[in-house]
Amino acid sequence: MDIRLLIKEEVLGQEAYPVETATFRIKLDAQENPLAMPGPLRDEFATLLASVPLNRYPEAGSIAMVSRFAAAFGVAANQVMIGNGSDELIQILCTALARPGAEMIIPVPTFAMYRIAALNAGLKIQAVPLDGAFDLDLAAMQGRIAGQQPALIFLAYPNNPTGNCFSADRIEAILEASPGIVVVDEAYFHFSGKTFLSLVGRYDNLVILRTLSKVGMAAMRIGFLIGQPALLHELNKVRSPYNVNALSQAAAGFYLDHEPAFLEQATEIRRWRGELVRAMEGLPGIRLWPTEANFVFFSCDFDTDRVYRKLMERGILIKNLSVPGGKPGFMRVTVGTSEENRELVEAFREILK
Repeated sequence: MDIRLLIKEEVLGQEAYPVETATFRIKLDAQENPLAMPGPLRDEFATLLASVPLNRYPEAGSIAMVSRFAAAFGVAANQVMIGNGSDELIQILCTALARPGAEMIIPVPTFAMYRIAALNAGLKIQAVPLDGAFDLDLAAMQGRIAGQQPALIFLAYPNNPTGNCFSADRIEAILEASPGIVVVDEAYFHFSGKTFLSLVGRYDNLVILRTLSKVGMAAMRIGFLIGQPALLHELNKVRSPYNVNALSQAAAGFYLDHEPAFLEQATEIRRWRGELVRAMEGLPGIRLWPTEANFVFFSCDFDTDRVYRKLMERGILIKNLSVPGGKPGFMRVTVGTSEENRELVEAFREILK
C-alpha cells in the first residue's frame, strides 16, 4: 500500500515543524523563560500537583479556570477558551472556519504554525510580505482583503520572528476592512506590554490569543482565546471536551495565585534584553532590529549556516532563519540569563572576528 495515496495533498506538500531535539548547554532558540520557578514556589507547586486525582478526567472545558482568567482579562466567562497551548487554539480556529474555498491571510515572515494549521484544515493561504521595516504593508493587506474576502487573518503582536509590534492603526484598519475573523496573537504580551484586549468589545471580529508559555509555564501548554460569545459558542463544538489536562489546569490556577512572582521574572528578562541588545550592537556583520519580545532578531552579513554550526559546537543553540546555501540572512536569539547572554556574545566575537 502506498500511504501517500491516502494522505491529503496539503499534508504531503509540507514539512513537519522543525524542532531541535539535541541537548545544548545554552538553549536560546525557543523563546522560553530561562529562569526556573523559584524554590519555595516549586515546592508548593509540587504539593499541588501531587494532590490532583490522576484517575479522573480533568474538568471538561476548564470551567473554573475560564472563570478566573476571564475575570483577570476583564471579560465575561463565555468570551474565554483555554487550550492546550496557543497551537491548539490556532488549530480550532482554522478547523471551524475552513468552509470549502475559504481563505486565510498572513503577513510573512510570521509564526509558522499559522500556515501549518491552515494547510491541515484545508484553508487556502494568501501570504502578504511585510514592508521594509517589517511592519504590515497596509495597502497590500487591504487589497488582498478586498479581493479574497478572507475568513481568517493572523497577526502576531509582537511578531515572531521579527520581534516588533505592528503599527496599531494598521491593525485597526485591517479589523475594519476584514469580513472575517482577525486574530491578534499576543504571545509576547508580558514583554511588550501592548494589547488589543480593550478593543474586543468594539470589534466583533477581533480575537485575542494569550499564553503562559513565555512566562515560565511552557511545559504545561496553557493558552487562551478571547473573543465574542457567539464565536466561542461555535469554537467549543470543535474543542475536545477534555482538551486541557488536570495538571495544566492546576498550573494555570497556580500561576494566577502567584502571578507577581512570574511577572517579576518577566521584568528581569526585559532588563536582560536591553543588556543583550547593547552588547550585540558592536558585533561585526550584524544589524539588530527593534524588539518588544523576549528575543532579538537580526540580519546577518555573513554565512549564517557556518555561524550556526560554530555556535552549536560551543553548546549554544539559537535559531537560524536563513535558507541553505550560505546567503546573507537572519537569525533569532532568545533572551537568556545575563551569564548566558554574555557567553553568547563572546562566542559571536570569536566566530566573527
